Amino acid sequence: MSDKVRLVEVGPRDGLQNEPGLVPFAIKIALVERLADCGLRHIEAASFVSPKWVPQMADGHAVLTGIHRRPNVIYSALTPNLKGLEAALAAGVDQVAVFTAASESFCQHNINASIATSLARFAPLLALAKEQGIPVRGYVSTVLDCPYEGAITPEAAAQVASALYQMGCTEISLGDTLGTGTPKRVRALLSAVSQEVPLPQLAVHFHDTYGQALVNIYAALEQGIRIIDSSVAGLGGCPYAPGASGNVATEEVVYLLQGLGMLTRVNLDNLVQTGRWISQQLGRRNGSKVGLAWTK
Repeated sequence: MSDKVRLVEVGPRDGLQNEPGLVPFAIKIALVERLADCGLRHIEAASFVSPKWVPQMADGHAVLTGIHRRPNVIYSALTPNLKGLEAALAAGVDQVAVFTAASESFCQHNINASIATSLARFAPLLALAKEQGIPVRGYVSTVLDCPYEGAITPEAAAQVASALYQMGCTEISLGDTLGTGTPKRVRALLSAVSQEVPLPQLAVHFHDTYGQALVNIYAALEQGIRIIDSSVAGLGGCPYAPGASGNVATEEVVYLLQGLGMLTRVNLDNLVQTGRWISQQLGRRNGSKVGLAWTK
């Protein structure tokens, strides 16, 4: 395993949106800039959803227009609908993302729509994004387990991933929302999905609820996955999994990849310092074991 892995840093969006108190946009801007300085080349910086539902992300325009942009860094945003895409375009976004689920029940509870309806809603968004030359990433949550339905079959996840890919999403991120997955199930998932979506267009997004995120990532690497979502200091969480520790920490992923001799171009020492800094700013315990143990 000596090749390159691309990390998608989701802390400024997927992580901060779960914070109980509003985080000042100046801190969000500083976090995005610090992460870019660490060498991360894809940072999900904002979300253009209704502030009624996610008030923490109401300042997406201020964040995207306020950051000092580094060359060769993708600054992306979550855009659930056409209105969100238009707002993201006005803020100068480089890439956008849409989200649905592999579970009908989760989709209904999360966005009040069926999987088919959620996909139909993306059609005009994808058309405008293509017209504007903006790539679209597709998130599929609950690819392994659902809090309402239990286990999800690999075939069900593959069907949704295939639909997003056929609609024009250039990259599909497979989310273990509850963090309950294990390597055997991850291999089965990727075996099914890779028959519908080329491996280079697949990413994995693991939560570490049961402490399985790193072994699942290793299993995904063995299967040929080279795009990994992660969150600095393990920011984030899942409201559907009591006690969930949230996203796998970027520090842990970089430490693993460096140990495998894989190329990330991320400065781990700077990343650890950034994780410690944002944890202090938020008044929370650092969720990264590497961040807590690092003494170099």
